[in-house]
Amino acid sequence: MKQSSPQQTYEYYRQYRGSFTSILRWPQLDEFWQTLKSMAATDWYIYAIGEDVPEQPASPEQFESFISEIDALLRKEHQEDFCGVVYVDDKAEPSFIKIYDPNNLGVVCGFSDNPPLPGWILSTTKPEQLDQNTFLPQSRKRWWRRLFSE
Repeated sequence: MKQSSPQQTYEYYRQYRGSFTSILRWPQLDEFWQTLKSMAATDWYIYAIGEDVPEQPASPEQFESFISEIDALLRKEHQEDFCGVVYVDDKAEPSFIKIYDPNNLGVVCGFSDNPPLPGWILSTTKPEQLDQNTFLPQSRKRWWRRLFSE
């Protein structure tokens, strides 16, 4: 297994622990997805927590497909008037995005000694393993593997 340099590991965790803004409303999420799609040629890593850390960035086609699929999943499973499950470091020039699984929200906004991990992270920095003990339901594994096995 390829080892990461301490600097690379530090940078990823620094970004993970950084400041984030929530995408609160569904129309804001629509606008944000368009921003991301315009950046599809950027080297984006798509990391599903509980799965193996990706070694390579997603292709632009994989990235756009993921955005479409995650949007459909969030709208189907987070049937609220607000979104509030997508957090971004910078809405205009994003480089790190946390997407929380609607079926595992816990205390996402607010304070908790043990906040839940996001379900997925999009980043321009190569991911590092966050928690090897995260339980990923079989339905999420099937969804993830169907999306990236093509």
